[in-house]
Amino acid sequence: MRKIELEMNEAIRNGHAWSKDNTCVTYDPTNKMSAEVFLHGNHIATVTDNSLKLYSGGGWFTNTTKSRLNALINEFCEPMSNGIFQKNWNWYVRAFNTITPFHDGITIPVV
Repeated sequence: MRKIELEMNEAIRNGHAWSKDNTCVTYDPTNKMSAEVFLHGNHIATVTDNSLKLYSGGGWFTNTTKSRLNALINEFCEPMSNGIFQKNWNWYVRAFNTITPFHDGITIPVV
């Protein structure tokens, strides 16, 4: 995992707003644990106290987007949630031994 992704996850865990280079975390302290993650200004994830919602950032299916999302999945979801992978230019989410085609707003439970 990249250093920027470690810092992103730490900011979410600690409930801080954070920004570095192309990645930004906003935090709403009135909503328990509710953080939104942005990459190049595009919304790619929302982390709450019980779920992780994933987005492509407006259709940007890039390796960097996938890397940030996988870092979030690895940090906040069950170990059985293996993350996002690509096959034949399409993204898929492997979670709880199930493979689902990626779509904006797909939700994975948080532990």
